[in-house]
Order: sequence, then structure tokens, then C-alpha cells
Amino acid sequence: MKIGLLFIFLYSFISYAGAQTRQEWRDSLETLNANLKQDPNNIDLRLRKAEADIQLEQWDYALAEYGRILRADEQNLAALFFRAYVHEKQKHYDLAKVDYDAFLTIEPVHLEAHLGLAHVLQKMGRKQDTTDELNRIVQMFPNSADAYAARATFETEQQQYEVAVYDWSEAARLKPDNVDYTISMVDVMLHLGRQKEAREALDDLVARGTPRGLLKEWYDRTR
Repeated sequence: MKIGLLFIFLYSFISYAGAQTRQEWRDSLETLNANLKQDPNNIDLRLRKAEADIQLEQWDYALAEYGRILRADEQNLAALFFRAYVHEKQKHYDLAKVDYDAFLTIEPVHLEAHLGLAHVLQKMGRKQDTTDELNRIVQMFPNSADAYAARATFETEQQQYEVAVYDWSEAARLKPDNVDYTISMVDVMLHLGRQKEAREALDDLVARGTPRGLLKEWYDRTR
């Protein structure tokens, strides 16, 4: 039940992610390449080809496509966002930051891009900048469970357990059906020795329909 202490990202714009097999993506790519020979300046086709490249983990080909798109339209938000994503996958965090910054200059209120930037800053070892960005995200998106969960994840990794409890609780309050948020809160409470509160949170999950057997590990730790 416990989620890994990793940043929570919502790269929800990668359409059909996981919905097709690799062979289906290869077939799509073959069709897209044929269509691009007939219409090489079609940006929508190039975006779809880059998406297929991402699904096949052909990072360099995806980068080349996004480069072509951005040379034709330097403010293409989809290309900026997903080129940043590809740079992250290749661990080119400085380049990812450049693209996220460019994206946010054009579209400053965008949760996923801000979360991506925070992740990049953390990977670059810029802890204070990461903290500042996560605080900014929560201020900009106070009704987003994922904003609180992202900050809580970072705080948990930094062993800042007191503030992490608050952020996990806010994430769970805003998205009560997400059991992982409550489990993460329970885990932090246990680090703080707050067994009674942790057990009460587990009891609440059971009351709302989570099978008690799935929570045995956590109940055992509250004793």
C-alpha cells in the first residue's frame, strides 16, 4: 500500500499512455512517418510522432521532433513540456529546467509544469529552490491534493516529518479516495511516534471501505 517516496507527477497529457502495445506503437510510428513524407510541415503529425517515440523510449528521436516543432513555433507548449520531460528521462536536468522555464513564461499557471520544474530542481540538488517552488505550487493551487502530496513527498524525503504530516493530511482531505495519501500520512506519524493518531487514521480508512487485511502491516506498527 505504501507509495514510494518519489515526486508525484501528472504527465496526463501523454495520451493513450500504456493503452497500446509496443508493436501497436511501432505500427503507428510507421504510419506517421509515411504521412509526414506527404506533409512534412504538419505540426500535429510531428507531435504524434514524438509521442510514439516517447512510448517506444526513443528519446533522441523525440528530441529531434520537438526541436523541429520549436524551430517552426518556438512557443509550442506541447513541444516545450514534453521536451522537458524527455530531457528529464535522459537526466539532462539543466536542459529540462530551461524548457520548463520557457513553458511557464508563456503559461505561468500550470500545475504539471510547476511540478516538473520542482522535480528538476531537486534532481539538480537545489534544495532551497525546490522548497520555494513547492511552496509556490501550494499557494497557486490550494485545492490540489497533488500539490500538497508533492510537497509532502519532498518533506518526507528530507525527514521534515512534522510539516509532512500536515501536507499529507491536506492531500488526503482533498482527495479522500486516495488511500496512498492517508497511508503516507500514517507512515510519517509512525516516524514521529504518534501511534494513536496513526491507528485512528487507519480505522477511518477501514470505516470508509478499505479492507483491514490490506492494512495489517500498518496496524502492526501502531502497537
